[in-house]
Amino acid sequence: MGEITNVMEYQAIAKQKLPKMAYDYYASGAEDEWTLKENREAFSRILFRPRILIDVSKIDMTTSVLGFKISMPIMVAPTAFQKMAHPDGEYATARAASAAGTIMTLSSWATSSVEEVASTGPGIRFFQLYVYKDRKVVEQLVRRAERAGFKAIALTVDTPRLGRREADIKNRFVLPPHLTLKNFEGLDLGKMDQANDSGLASYVAGQIDRTLSWKDVKWLQSITSLPILVKGVVTAEDARLAVHSGAAGIIVSNHGARQLDYVPATISALEEVVTAAQGRIPVYLDGGVRRGTDVFKALALGASGIFVGRPVVFALAAEGEAGIRNVLRMLREEFELTMALSGCTTLADISRSHILTDGDRLRPTPRL
Repeated sequence: MGEITNVMEYQAIAKQKLPKMAYDYYASGAEDEWTLKENREAFSRILFRPRILIDVSKIDMTTSVLGFKISMPIMVAPTAFQKMAHPDGEYATARAASAAGTIMTLSSWATSSVEEVASTGPGIRFFQLYVYKDRKVVEQLVRRAERAGFKAIALTVDTPRLGRREADIKNRFVLPPHLTLKNFEGLDLGKMDQANDSGLASYVAGQIDRTLSWKDVKWLQSITSLPILVKGVVTAEDARLAVHSGAAGIIVSNHGARQLDYVPATISALEEVVTAAQGRIPVYLDGGVRRGTDVFKALALGASGIFVGRPVVFALAAEGEAGIRNVLRMLREEFELTMALSGCTTLADISRSHILTDGDRLRPTPRL
C-alpha cells in the first residue's frame, strides 16, 4: 500500500478488506444511486473566486458548535455498525475525533454503547436518535446518552421507513452474529424485546415510528434539556418549521443518499435551507464531503460546519484508529490550504463571493 494522499483512497482498500456484505452496506445508496453520485458531483460544479495578496501566514480554523469549541468545522457523522468495519469500531472513532479536537456523533445503532464510547476518555460527543413506536425505549436511550455525558441529540427525521438499498436486499444483509446493538442492551424493550441478537437489528429498524411529526420534536424537548439538531432537512419549508419547533440547529442531510433517491445533493439544497433559517439557528451539512475544498464550499454557502460519514468507516476498515486520524488530518490540511489560497484567514472571512455556482453562471450580470 503506497502512501495515502487523499480521503477517497481508503474506499478501495476497504473494499478489498471487507466482506462484500459489509462493504456494500456502507457504500451503497438507495435504488438507482443517482443521489449517491450527485452528492459528490454537485461539489465539482462549484468553482472558486480566490482573493489574492492577502496575508495568510496565520490561519485560524477554530469554531464553536452549540457552544462547544472545536479545532475545525469538520465533524464525524453517525454511522451504524462500526465494529463490522474493524474490531475497535466506535472506540477507534471516538479516540480519533477526540485527538483531532472535534465532535463525534454516535449512531444509536452503534456496536458500542454510549458508556463504552465515553470510557475512551474526554471528548465532545453527540448522540444520533431514531424515534421508536415505544416512546419508553426512546426515553431510556436519551437518558443513557445524557448520563454518559453526551452533549446533544441529532434527531434523524428522514427515515419514517428505511430506504430501498438494493445491494442489501441482494446480499440478504444481517448484522454478523458476534455483533449487537449495544445501546439497546440492558434496556426495558417492552414489546421490542427479541431474544435473537442478529435479528435485533432488522427488528429495531422495523420499530421506527412512521407517525413521527413535528409534535414529537416538542415531546423530545420535554424529556431532555440537551439541544436537538434536526438531521435530514433539505427544503426551505422544513427549515422554517425546524426553527419554529425550537431546534438548536439543522443538519442538511439526505442520509448519505440512502433514503429517497433523486433528492438533490445536500450541497445543492444547502443555500435554500440557510436562507430560510435566517441566521436564527446554525445549519450544518452532511453528505458527499471528501476534500477540504468541499468544506470551504459548504461554508461559503452558509454552513456552520460539516459532518463526514463514509470516509470515516472506510478508513476504519483500512487502518483502524490511525486511518480515521489520517482522514481528519487530510481534510484539515486541505481545508487550511484552500483557505490560504482563497485569501481567508478565519472562518468569518469565508463568504458567498468566494464561490461561483451553476445558478450564478446563469445570471446575466456579474456579482460585484
